Amino acid sequence: MNNNLLFDFTVDKVAKTLYITREFDADLSLVWDAFTKQEILDQWWAPKPFESKTKVMEFKVGGRRFYAMVGPEGEEHWGVQKYTLINPKTNIKWLSSFTDKEENINAEIPTSEWELNFGEQNGTTKVSIAIKHKTLANIEMLIQMGFKEGFTMTLNELETLLQEQKK
Repeated sequence: MNNNLLFDFTVDKVAKTLYITREFDADLSLVWDAFTKQEILDQWWAPKPFESKTKVMEFKVGGRRFYAMVGPEGEEHWGVQKYTLINPKTNIKWLSSFTDKEENINAEIPTSEWELNFGEQNGTTKVSIAIKHKTLANIEMLIQMGFKEGFTMTLNELETLLQEQKK
């Protein structure tokens, strides 16, 4: 396992955007599948002890992933990702919203625009993520909610999963 992999988390207040860059010691096809296949996403898309459970996934432009992060006491935190752009093994864009279990968007927690770009060099895959918000207050609210720590843990889960798949 490569311990010198890049991880960067930056807040651009002017652009109202979070930038996250993470390298993985895995081939591009493995990393792409981890972000685009329900059975793999559900293995890592939640910080432990939470688990991800997808109810619906249509990975196509105009499609969506409707899922819950389920806590150890059974509490559910629902969300939807609506895919707006897919260029295989290159980039994905989606709108991300918190919802209730009937998929009604929670207006108190703002929708964000996610753009993920993928690239590989010498067996290391870099994922560059931009999460754009309408206001700086929205970003500050997510940071207060523990987004940085939770998403860091989630990406670490992905790294562990990718290493297990390589064995």
